[in-house]
Amino acid sequence: MAARGAPAVDGRCVLDVEDVRTRFHTADGVVHAVNGVGFRLHEGELLGVVGESGSGKSVTMLSMLGLLPTPPAEVVSGRARFDGVDIMRLGRDALRQVRGAGVGFVFQDPMTSLNPVLTVGYQIAEPLRAHLGFSKAEAWRRAAELLDLVGIPSPASRLREYPHQFSGGMRQRAMIALALACEPKVLVADEPTTALDVTVQAQILDLVRKLRRELGMAIVWITHDLGVVAGLADRVMVMYGGLVVERADVEALYLRPRHPYTRALLGTLPSVTGSGNGQEARKRLPSISGQPPSLTTAPAACPFAPRCGHAFARCWRENPPLLKVAGGHEAACWFDVEAGAPRRQRENGPA
Repeated sequence: MAARGAPAVDGRCVLDVEDVRTRFHTADGVVHAVNGVGFRLHEGELLGVVGESGSGKSVTMLSMLGLLPTPPAEVVSGRARFDGVDIMRLGRDALRQVRGAGVGFVFQDPMTSLNPVLTVGYQIAEPLRAHLGFSKAEAWRRAAELLDLVGIPSPASRLREYPHQFSGGMRQRAMIALALACEPKVLVADEPTTALDVTVQAQILDLVRKLRRELGMAIVWITHDLGVVAGLADRVMVMYGGLVVERADVEALYLRPRHPYTRALLGTLPSVTGSGNGQEARKRLPSISGQPPSLTTAPAACPFAPRCGHAFARCWRENPPLLKVAGGHEAACWFDVEAGAPRRQRENGPA
């Protein structure tokens, strides 16, 4: 189930993120959007970050890279070591250098992320001039090479076109080209295929696999689509209520999920089973009952408890840390879903 054709993960950590906490000050009160998220990303690895809308996936990455408007956002705490430097402590200019040359970002909606009044070529060439010192001619040549790399035909002529002249899939490819311009070590892709039809989604996923294989970069892929992650990621991090609730290798997570929320998410995936007579059995897609948690207060108990069929007294009193449940598999749950009983006290040490 691991990503096919992916480079081997060699164990060298390129990005080490710890204890990111972010809140938003709104007219209705303070929203605790991210509540202590951390992860490690290794060279050549693709980490899938999954969860429902509002779980804190995108806000975590935007907080790390200083891309949230402040106010209303406030990054309360966090560390993100990239190349030995905590980029969350850098000033604006230094952080801009990291974002351009070290960490690339592909935003969810390229139509609002690309500047509508500047040509696509200018937007790709500008970071090459600013970060790598290319001349104008060199930058435009490299921009054409990048559009060709991401599969845009007639790249030299398309450079002089504006974003509205590109289709949705082509704009997303241009956004990827822009993110790759300075050959970053890390690429963060924030739901890059959400607004695309299934044919274009498949093309973008094939492109990401190809670029990862050829360039060997580490990737954080943010999505709510567990089906995409299954064939793309090496490891998966599941988020809920601004917290990490499960983290494991992709095969372990799909075959033996250890958190009730992950199990519920996997249960919502559509499947078709043969009936044996050539007819396909159709089932109503299950859903997760209840509502996502209110984040107007920081979680003091398990945020999934109100929706969980396994919740017991401790779940309503204490918010579980990530616990080692098997090898590199971690789950933030007081209940052992495989044993069908609360975890023993000796298993309750944090991961």
